[in-house]
Amino acid sequence: MTPALPQLTAFLDQAGIDGYLLDADGNDSHQYYLSGYHMLDEFVTLYADERVTLLLPGPECNQAERDSAGDEIRSRAEFRNAAELEDMDPRKARKRVTVDFLDAAGIDSVSVPVSFPVGTADLLREHGIEVVPEYEYVLDEIRAVKDDREIERIRETQRAAEDGMAAAEDLLERATVADGVLHLDGDPLTSERVRDRIERAVLDRGCGLDQCIVASGPAGARAHDPGTGPLQANVPIIIDIFPRNKRTRYFGDMTRTVVKGTPSDRTREWYALVSEASEAALDTVRAGVTGETVHAAVCDVFESAGYPTDRTADDPDSGFPHATGHGVGLDVHEAPYLAQQAGELEAGHVVTVEPGLYEQGTGGVRLEDLVVVTDDGYENVTDYPRDLRVV
Repeated sequence: MTPALPQLTAFLDQAGIDGYLLDADGNDSHQYYLSGYHMLDEFVTLYADERVTLLLPGPECNQAERDSAGDEIRSRAEFRNAAELEDMDPRKARKRVTVDFLDAAGIDSVSVPVSFPVGTADLLREHGIEVVPEYEYVLDEIRAVKDDREIERIRETQRAAEDGMAAAEDLLERATVADGVLHLDGDPLTSERVRDRIERAVLDRGCGLDQCIVASGPAGARAHDPGTGPLQANVPIIIDIFPRNKRTRYFGDMTRTVVKGTPSDRTREWYALVSEASEAALDTVRAGVTGETVHAAVCDVFESAGYPTDRTADDPDSGFPHATGHGVGLDVHEAPYLAQQAGELEAGHVVTVEPGLYEQGTGGVRLEDLVVVTDDGYENVTDYPRDLRVV
């Protein structure tokens, strides 16, 4: 069963609201976190009086009794007796059932995430149930602190990311160079081909990829450009892998920069600075330190070397234009953040540390590890060489 969530209970009590309501499918991270249940279609989860109740289609109830974290499972069929449902579009009727479900639970007011469906909210309000959007992001903050089981699940997924990185490096190492372009088995070695090999490697660990980055040359300097076409020799190739475990639904995340051939002096200089910035950030990470302080440690390194950062320029194209890191869990980007104005880190936060340097039209380098914040520092859950990977 779902453990009581004191922060959420305190928030509801302070706001004078009866419950916290979700209406989403199991791919929604809040839904999965609170219900512990994955279902392709939408369903309702209610947190009230330190208990979690799921409202599901009848055929799902037996499985949810076995697999979910709910304290109670209710079937929609229990609440389909209202006469007004008979002539209603079935899609709207499914939403309307939520009204009777809440009435039966004695719920007159609910707090909902800002992503809550407006159609459901309108129906609830039409029938006298107060719906209050929750802008304090309480559940985001709760999810940000991982327990030992969650950390182990993230660690398991990170092993898949490392396998994917090793598979990518193997392809690059076996490649040959002709006219500045990588070839393997007689064909150009493309970003797409390397991504396909990465995907097969993480699949062997029970994980999947919606996307990953294999970007050489100018593509490496563009934010989240996945890379396309033949890979270039002697220039940095940024490989950023963020798989999701199909069973636990937790993500991993790591980045390395690889050069096939001979890296330029500038590439080596950039990577040395990125490594220095990474170490500066890691030396700062611990509970009680703000994410802004960690980000500042990285910016200090780059700014001292004459490069712009998001602290010295508005939306710089080059230099260090992005945050130092972000939380990882049921989403690949979630709280907390290592960035300007970011708040205090807590033990149990799992964050990336990913400084990089870029120049538009040329390329870039990035180094990313995944760490668990502890009271006196951090634990690095990434077990992969951190040097510039030259193959």
